[in-house]
Amino acid sequence: MKIIKEKIESNFDEFIEDLKGLIQIPSVYEEDESPYPFGENIDTALKEMLSIAKKLGFKTFCDPKGYYGYAEYGNGHEMIGILGHLDVVPPGDLKKWDTAPFHPTIKDGKLFGRGTQDDKGPTLGAMYAFKALIDSGVQINKKVRFIYGTDEESLWRGIAQYKKKEKMPDYGFTPDADFPLIYAEKGLLQINLVAKNETNIRLEGGDAYNSVPSKILYDTKDADTLAKILDQLNFEYKKENNSIIVMGKSVHAKDSEKGINAICRLLIGMNKMGLKSKCIDFVVENILEDALAKKVFGKCEDDASGPLKFNIGKIKIDDSHETLNIDIRIPVTVEKEFVLDKLNEVIAKYGFRMEENDYLRSIYTPLDSELVKTLMDAYVEVTGDSKSLPISSGGATYARAMDNCVAFGVAFPYTEETEHQPNEHIQLDEMKRAIEIYACALLKLLK
Repeated sequence: MKIIKEKIESNFDEFIEDLKGLIQIPSVYEEDESPYPFGENIDTALKEMLSIAKKLGFKTFCDPKGYYGYAEYGNGHEMIGILGHLDVVPPGDLKKWDTAPFHPTIKDGKLFGRGTQDDKGPTLGAMYAFKALIDSGVQINKKVRFIYGTDEESLWRGIAQYKKKEKMPDYGFTPDADFPLIYAEKGLLQINLVAKNETNIRLEGGDAYNSVPSKILYDTKDADTLAKILDQLNFEYKKENNSIIVMGKSVHAKDSEKGINAICRLLIGMNKMGLKSKCIDFVVENILEDALAKKVFGKCEDDASGPLKFNIGKIKIDDSHETLNIDIRIPVTVEKEFVLDKLNEVIAKYGFRMEENDYLRSIYTPLDSELVKTLMDAYVEVTGDSKSLPISSGGATYARAMDNCVAFGVAFPYTEETEHQPNEHIQLDEMKRAIEIYACALLKLLK
């Protein structure tokens, strides 16, 4: 490990430059008529990552249609898989960024940019960890494959195509969460509530199902009235002519109770103005600002993974329909049907129908499994931290995509987690330590 650590140190500047190149690509999902399944920028990011991998000595493959790619090294009957993704969520309110989200900037020992923490930085870091093993002369007696997904932040169609066409690894990890290790992940259910619009209200806002909305704009002739109500409610807003921009705080939907939902705040304010719609009535009568939606689901939680989380990520009220896009994180011991039944009971009186957008089952890996013990040993060996224990998460990572896989890093217990938020960044010294942990883990997995 001493030699490997020296290689990590000598390669770290190159890692930073390669990561900057990836961050510069605004690989946000785009719906367009291009030949690329998720937009040209995501395709560009995939090809850039494969180019870096080839430079580092890996054999690479790109799906002809651009759904996924992978880089591999070594031979053997067993395959170790490291799964990462190259798409990112939209940057949100640019005014809340101190630097341009796709112009990577280093200051105070931090690298700022969308994708630094989720998930370009960790994915590239794991590759550089393995590169350090190769450079140190470690015997690679198994096949190690880095698999790159392209729409992890939406519907996982890229990794689904990989599973249809390619061999799945025997075991592995995804560097897309927290250290020391995630042994359980809640179920993820994304739904649309859709009803006929019978009002004169027109409204659209939010960034993604899995992001608490940071702001929403509402055009109204009664902007002054709404402003007074928002003042009374102590809700932050900006007034621009006949528009009110209600401000929130964006966080990942798995941590929705730590954010401020701008959509919910606007609807509460509109209700106070005397406005009514199906979306307004549903939110005001059942949710308000409760990210656990206890009025709908009761006390829905378990010891392994904590409480259910409920996030209204987007809203659209157009000429014909009212639509809410909702992200729900379901405790690992709770059945999906329970959640659907409870929600259906509530929405029926508002005239909503429910459309399922996406569902990912919960996962649970026993703490005494060989994979968990090996990765935990690596974490403790590098950090000396034997007090931090494996944790459960509301996040949805590629660990769900295959059997015998867990989320492993990149955030330490003390890391400021900024994924899906303005000023997303990584601490460079923490990233270097994470690369060392990944190198130690891969060394142990190769034995």
